[in-house]
Amino acid sequence: MRIRGLFGLKMKQTKGENEMKEITIEELLARLMRECGLGEIISYVESVSGGLMHRMYKVTTDRGIYAVKHLNAEIMKRPDAQENYARAEKIERMLEKSDIPIVPAMVIDGRKMQNIEGQFFYVFKWQEGRIADWNHISEEQCYKAGNILGKIHAIEPKNVECQSTELSQIDWHGYILKAKEEDFKIASLLEDNEELLVYAESELNRARASLPAISCISNEDMDPKNIMWDNGTPWVIDLECLDYGNPISHAMQLALQWSGIVTCEMDIDKMVAFFNGYLEAYDNCFRNYGDVVGVAYTWVEWLEYNIQRALGNCIDEKERELGISEVRNTINRIAYIHKMEPQIKAALNCQIK
Repeated sequence: MRIRGLFGLKMKQTKGENEMKEITIEELLARLMRECGLGEIISYVESVSGGLMHRMYKVTTDRGIYAVKHLNAEIMKRPDAQENYARAEKIERMLEKSDIPIVPAMVIDGRKMQNIEGQFFYVFKWQEGRIADWNHISEEQCYKAGNILGKIHAIEPKNVECQSTELSQIDWHGYILKAKEEDFKIASLLEDNEELLVYAESELNRARASLPAISCISNEDMDPKNIMWDNGTPWVIDLECLDYGNPISHAMQLALQWSGIVTCEMDIDKMVAFFNGYLEAYDNCFRNYGDVVGVAYTWVEWLEYNIQRALGNCIDEKERELGISEVRNTINRIAYIHKMEPQIKAALNCQIK
């Protein structure tokens, strides 16, 4: 069967020492399914939401329906990429054994990550359900999400030795100058907000230095776009960011994301509901969340990543435009956190006891 080219994404495939030919993503997916023993594609490949870094496809074969994640080529070039993914896969298996409601990558020929022509993929069984509408998340959903995070944190928490804090060090002025040199679309936006970004990074570093020395399994990326809801039952997807980290920091950040910080429509009651679910599953007796609200400014690091994409460190023009869009969105988010900071601290100091 010939698979129609829907996406225009092409890669170079080595054919000989001096000969190259282009291969489409559809051809790669057909080969992936075949080599994994998952059948022949019988319907058009559909592009579906795959987050802001990778690309996701719905693939229907004569043996079933699958979700296939095509990992970002630029990320896979990083020296520590393979090690990070291997660690996440190991933790994913631990979550499966702990009955956490997740959608894990399939193990095929003894491995989860598949390599076709130097391109990396994860294959999942297709999960029915919907991602929550960011503008219509209920308190009940916040409670359930917090409860899942708490159960993950409760698997293997431990006190650790105090170590020097890993501080964020971003050259905002350098990025502004580089954007200006390239006649970059958002140079003025960065320049107008330089003082805010310096403040946000400073608060992030101060909060990180204040965190207690605790480590646990965590999913820092468990925001609303990464939970599927099937008749009210949550299923966690996109588990590539599984790692060990500080539970206080991750609970704080995710509580704010579930309660509306991403859309700049904060609902304090939803934040409290998230913490209620979280503390029911895992309680390490920490209560000074108002003192570490600055971890919410971790968005500055996402901003830096997108500035780099917008300046051309990406795989194609589509990703560059996404980087530009996310720079705008993230600066708006940081400004909103700054505006809401007093109310968030007051609610945490009053209601999380």
